[in-house]
Amino acid sequence: MGKFGFIIHPLDISDVSRKFKVAKYFPDSVLEGIIKYVPAIETSHITGARSQYGEAEGWFIGVTLTPKQMMNLPLPFVLKKIIQGARLAEKLGAKIVGLGAFTSVVGDAGITIAKNVNIAVTTGNSYTVATALEGTREAARMMGIDLRRAQVAVVGATGSIGSVSSKVLAREVKNLTIVGRDQRRLEALAQQILQENGLVVRVSTDLKATLRQADVILTVTSSMESIIEPEDLKSGAVVCDVSRPRDVSRRVVDERKDVLVIEGGVVEVPGDVDFHFNFGFPPKTSYACMAETMMLAMEGRYENFSLGRDMTVAQIDEINRLAKKHGFRVAGFRSFERAVTREEIEAVRRNAEKKLHLSLTPEVKTAGS
Repeated sequence: MGKFGFIIHPLDISDVSRKFKVAKYFPDSVLEGIIKYVPAIETSHITGARSQYGEAEGWFIGVTLTPKQMMNLPLPFVLKKIIQGARLAEKLGAKIVGLGAFTSVVGDAGITIAKNVNIAVTTGNSYTVATALEGTREAARMMGIDLRRAQVAVVGATGSIGSVSSKVLAREVKNLTIVGRDQRRLEALAQQILQENGLVVRVSTDLKATLRQADVILTVTSSMESIIEPEDLKSGAVVCDVSRPRDVSRRVVDERKDVLVIEGGVVEVPGDVDFHFNFGFPPKTSYACMAETMMLAMEGRYENFSLGRDMTVAQIDEINRLAKKHGFRVAGFRSFERAVTREEIEAVRRNAEKKLHLSLTPEVKTAGS
């Protein structure tokens, strides 16, 4: 049986208060000061992950730092905490450990972690990309968008997930804009795509202008705050938000009933898996980064798989192959911790069509006006 660990952490200080009732009596600033010294903890034992070709058990390991702390505290301190978590996974018997959420982003995206433990390490980013793209394709189809002809944008394109997502999409679309803050890095990525796929892509550092023109958006930044608001989006747009914390403001789903927002990387795990931990998903489903760690354990591939900033299209193709072999699959759509039904998607599509119809209908003037 394969054995794995997966490191999780609170996405916000309020998560700590929900988990530990006594924490609600402390001001946020005091609580942040306390949790940064709490050692890594075994959060739950994961059982029942099983396919025709293998099975695995594992452990969630809690590292009590929020994304805000990981970005603001000294990097050596943060890495030491994550290494401590990985070593706990190793002590429990794991032979590979996955880095969840911001633990996969800080520093050099897992390379330093891997150098300081005796087990394999993965960020899970390869399968995160694969499932985000699969979900985006299906969502676009359901919204009546022809991805080959649509205006497609990747926000955060120069990051590890964004760059490889852009390269994969360049095999499938004709109109691609890559968005980021560093013009030089964007141009370098555009040149790579031109050489590998023959596609001329647009580069942009103007997020708002790009969003207003895009039919399909994949957003994968490491921003600490939401960067996409209701007024930024074109009617009928599909937005796949892979980022944690989210890039898309909650106001978008509350106010824009003509726009579809989905989360990337929601996966059905084969077997009768029980995480013994509630992270907001339905039973037997997980984030894609968790699923990648599990499938590598099932396969007995105890190797550093998705590490660093230079992910490859070949890695995406390989993890897709393993997912198909073991029966992992995209489990519908979710948005802000709730399932999005086909009926709701159809309603969004109708709202967008109605808005388009009204915008094209000439104003009828009354007699005498």
